[in-house]
Amino acid sequence: MAYNLKQIMAEKPARFTAGHRMCAGCAAPIVGRTVLRALKNEDHAVISCATGCMEVSTFIYPYSSWTDSFIHTAFECAAANLAGAEAAYKAMKRTGKLPNDEHTKFIAFGGDGGTYDIGLQSLSGAMERGHDMVYVCYDNGAYMNTGIQRSSATPRFADTTTSPAGSKIPGKMQSRKDLAQVMAGHHLPYVAQTAPLGNFKDLYEKSEKAIYTEGACFLNVLAPCPRGWGYATEDLMQIIKLAVETCYWPLYEIENGKYTINYKPKNKLPIEEFLKPQKRFKHMFKPGNEWMIEEFQKEVDARWNELLVLEEATNKGE
Repeated sequence: MAYNLKQIMAEKPARFTAGHRMCAGCAAPIVGRTVLRALKNEDHAVISCATGCMEVSTFIYPYSSWTDSFIHTAFECAAANLAGAEAAYKAMKRTGKLPNDEHTKFIAFGGDGGTYDIGLQSLSGAMERGHDMVYVCYDNGAYMNTGIQRSSATPRFADTTTSPAGSKIPGKMQSRKDLAQVMAGHHLPYVAQTAPLGNFKDLYEKSEKAIYTEGACFLNVLAPCPRGWGYATEDLMQIIKLAVETCYWPLYEIENGKYTINYKPKNKLPIEEFLKPQKRFKHMFKPGNEWMIEEFQKEVDARWNELLVLEEATNKGE
């Protein structure tokens, strides 16, 4: 029988329900819904969600968009709280307080502020200890919930409220942290970078793999923000497509140290195609600022080439 992803997804219940208060044109709710659809119908989930856009807009007491068990945690401890719940679950099974045929999966969600920055210590600890859990970062490239302040996920030259582009500085001066590679350095069984692109096949399949791979797994998911990035709400999917086609956001996975690039553009687009539709980069197109686009392109090319080398090196001998 042919693999019909649309049918499989359509037949599964929505564990992240409608009625949330996320902004129109935001990718984060699409990420949450798609990740949870990767769960088997019979499995329960415990969700740990760091304070941020997703939490404040989906869990307004007494209302919730989450149908599974949900823990609202502080910025810094989504991974730690989920690791504790996973450890308690294992202990209860060991002591017979839970039946052996009861299956619960543990999934954390955090924005880049609560993942790349404030929550990095607890995330690293949970990953290093090897808890059977998945951490999902919905990466929108800044502290969007608190006023669009720069984070270590913010790309170089982006205009934010704490790195304003003007006569003194041309936006954020530092390069974006590569968190997927940081997680790869933890030697996890599964790390992936993905995006809610097209029919969500890449995101769905990587979510399913992460959830059902034993041990600590990590997903870094591109989640554009219309307010922080400055694009029209109806252009969300086009922005994601341009991020992938320019190789700003490569789709790849690392399974037990082996790199696989899931998509290689036949005609890699120049980075200005991704930058131009976003207001946070509009200053880069002013006369005299061409050097910013050139520097941005050099960084994207260098990271893409590094990824190609890693794929080739870890697949030798097959």
